[in-house]
Amino acid sequence: MREIFQYREAVRNMVARDLKVRYSHSVLGVFWGLFSPLLMALVYYVVFNYLVKSGLPAYPVFILAGLLPWQFFSGTVSTSTGAITTNSTLINRVYFPREVLPLANLLSNATNFLITLVMLFLFIAAFRVQVGTSLLWLPLIILVEMVLVFGLALFLSAINVFFRDTQQIVDIVVLAWFFVTPIIYPLEVIKDPTLQLALQLLNPMAGLVVAFRHVLYYGNSPDPVLLAVTALEAVLLLLVGALVFRRLSPAFAEEV
Repeated sequence: MREIFQYREAVRNMVARDLKVRYSHSVLGVFWGLFSPLLMALVYYVVFNYLVKSGLPAYPVFILAGLLPWQFFSGTVSTSTGAITTNSTLINRVYFPREVLPLANLLSNATNFLITLVMLFLFIAAFRVQVGTSLLWLPLIILVEMVLVFGLALFLSAINVFFRDTQQIVDIVVLAWFFVTPIIYPLEVIKDPTLQLALQLLNPMAGLVVAFRHVLYYGNSPDPVLLAVTALEAVLLLLVGALVFRRLSPAFAEEV
């Protein structure tokens, strides 16, 4: 962490570069980051409001409260997997802590995520969803998700250097992960309370999506015990990811 802090200017430059590349030569620029989740939310709204009745009030807010944190998670995990291999020239020319690469990827995606939250708050206002003081939990929930994602980014980016099939496997796993996370459906559709609890404990993204919904849709506080368990899982994953990354990083220059 001390090394990363010393190279904070490099992290800032990489984040800025990533954002510029993402939106360069684009007419709408940063608004494309808003367009994608908005289009997805519109599709789900039509399906679950007109074809299959969901019965949920303010359904666009419900779906966006789960979809936006999921897209931050899935997008970061997917792009961070190749963070080392796609920067092979940089690795072979300049010394810097290699953790900077997945961290910069995480922060650029986090920036885009925070921008999309502005759109969500516009929907919250339009549908008159009452949130109140529950918003005080939001920074903590976002921080827990960032820790979780960074741990996965470190682990997968290191493994991908030696096993290039990792990217394809990650894409398949993330797709399956989407359907076992209550994003397009409420957790309450699972009638068994034990199964509900197990899903949130074994799937940290399920716990986070439920926490986001408590704050941004239901307007109440998340379960502090379940959030603490999710935070513990995120910290443990970060430790494992950091250890694996540090163990494998000396061989990165030879492999890339």
